[in-house]
Amino acid sequence: MLVEIVKEDITKQAVDCIVNAANSSLQHGGGVALAISRNGGYKIQEESNEYIRKNGKVTTGEVAVTKAGDLKASYIIHAVGPIWHGGKNNEDSLLYNAFINSLKKAEELGCSSIAIPAISSGIYGFPIKRCAKVFNNALKDFLKSEPKNLKIVKVCDIRENVINTFKEELDLEK
Repeated sequence: MLVEIVKEDITKQAVDCIVNAANSSLQHGGGVALAISRNGGYKIQEESNEYIRKNGKVTTGEVAVTKAGDLKASYIIHAVGPIWHGGKNNEDSLLYNAFINSLKKAEELGCSSIAIPAISSGIYGFPIKRCAKVFNNALKDFLKSEPKNLKIVKVCDIRENVINTFKEELDLEK
């Protein structure tokens, strides 16, 4: 599997699916979610609203899937990460679930490539270094499942410090 960490706009990625750092109501009003909704068009929010009407809110650590509207991707995997409360509310485990469930869902959808942001590290306040470590652990565990479809994982962020931290923390040999 090829793992890339790039300082790029996730909405511009030519991949099979992108991951949205979503809230449990799938209301795309800020951060990565707003960028995805703006660039992908109104259909993303409409489909998200329909998902919530049918299934209810998405639990923290879980994912929902919609089409990607006008984006290059085919799917958006909406991953609900935890809000940081100082590490006292199981945040690491919830973030791990958001990452690994995103990867598993991409595999289940038959995607060969995925672009994923540093979930919860923006407006949800999750410490970036800790986020990178959690991602590294989730990716290692996902690789142990010997995925058949997913061949490219791109971590995308427009913040230089996030990219540098993820590059420092990525270690699939541990």
